[in-house]
Amino acid sequence: MSKQPWIGKVLSRKPGALHRQLGISRGTKIPKTLLTEIHGSDAGDIIKNPTKTGRRRYRVTPLLKRRVNPVLTARRFRRRRRGKIVY
Repeated sequence: MSKQPWIGKVLSRKPGALHRQLGISRGTKIPKTLLTEIHGSDAGDIIKNPTKTGRRRYRVTPLLKRRVNPVLTARRFRRRRRGKIVY
């Protein structure tokens, strides 16, 4: 068994795939407002990007929703380590 935590295995499966799918360069951070907008919408919807990073509109696919979920989860883990529980 590997000693890597489960979230690390999920995030390292296809590095940069979410950035490529969103059209955001890999060095920049994906805005949380965009991630929550994708997470809250249904598959098949077309959403407008609330930020200026990336494309203006996105079609939400089941694959895109699956890629966004672990990223939001990992952000919550990171915040807990700092002493705050912020969702």
